[in-house]
Amino acid sequence: MRAALLRAYGGTVGLGEQPQPEPESDETLVRVSAAPIVPLDLLCASGTSYFGRQPLPYVPGVQGVGVVLSSPDLPAGRRVWFPTSAGMAPVDGSLAEWCAVRTADLIPITADVADAAAAAVGTSGIAAWMSLHWRARLRAGERVVVLGASGVVGQVAIAVARHLDAGRVVAVCRSDAAAQRAIEAGADDGVVLRPAEDRGALAGRLTAAAGGPVDVVIDPVFGEPAAAAALALGPGGRLVNLGGTANDRAEFSSATLRANSIDILGYTNNAISAEQRADALTSVLTLAARGQVAVEHQVIPLAECAQAWDSAGRSGPRVVVEISRMT
Repeated sequence: MRAALLRAYGGTVGLGEQPQPEPESDETLVRVSAAPIVPLDLLCASGTSYFGRQPLPYVPGVQGVGVVLSSPDLPAGRRVWFPTSAGMAPVDGSLAEWCAVRTADLIPITADVADAAAAAVGTSGIAAWMSLHWRARLRAGERVVVLGASGVVGQVAIAVARHLDAGRVVAVCRSDAAAQRAIEAGADDGVVLRPAEDRGALAGRLTAAAGGPVDVVIDPVFGEPAAAAALALGPGGRLVNLGGTANDRAEFSSATLRANSIDILGYTNNAISAEQRADALTSVLTLAARGQVAVEHQVIPLAECAQAWDSAGRSGPRVVVEISRMT
């Protein structure tokens, strides 16, 4: 079968041939249609991941979309989303024509969403939904600030906050263009980060944009933006952190935490059940089918996997590799 192969850590991938996988008794063989290249793929392939180095060559791709070819539980032809442990364990991933996946990890797709669009949402959509719905317990009418709003988690979080009847949604971005796109996607206002801005000044701009003290902050970035957003939280406010793209550390004043009894909460997709994961992805893809969620992405064919890999390493839309067309 054709596959994108990583042959050297720190390098790019190249098109190659791999034997068709032979699924174990608890696995399903999936014909892959689309697979995103996400930051976890790039981290694992760098050789610096905390998961260690897996034997080379291997096929990257920690998630994908496809149809069932053979399974102990699911009918052939069933459209599914699936995760893999590629780069984290000695297994091949989704950037190939076929993939063997634990049957228990498969999530059937019933929403009328294109394969590439569903693949672009993936685990980021799960994280956005669960952060707002489960971790922050967002209530109707509450004010929400989304840090890193131009990223995939941020894009989905804006739509989910709107769906959950947030009173006001503020998108925090690094450029005017990104802020305008966030507003067009459903945010009420956009706040653009300024270099070397005082923490209190940014907190004041967030409060003003939200129309009052903030109730919930969705934070995939951490660092100074998170520290400023915490200052904007009102009584009982919640900051949910699910990443550290800006910095792995942030400074919070004890007085800030105590004055309004705010909560600083962590979130990871690894902490939820299979049922929660399926419910979250299904909910987000249902919104996508209604036109309420749209993740910016570019589709590149498997034959051009090296170009796709290089593009995924730069800022811009999520890269989705088209493996095969379903007919």
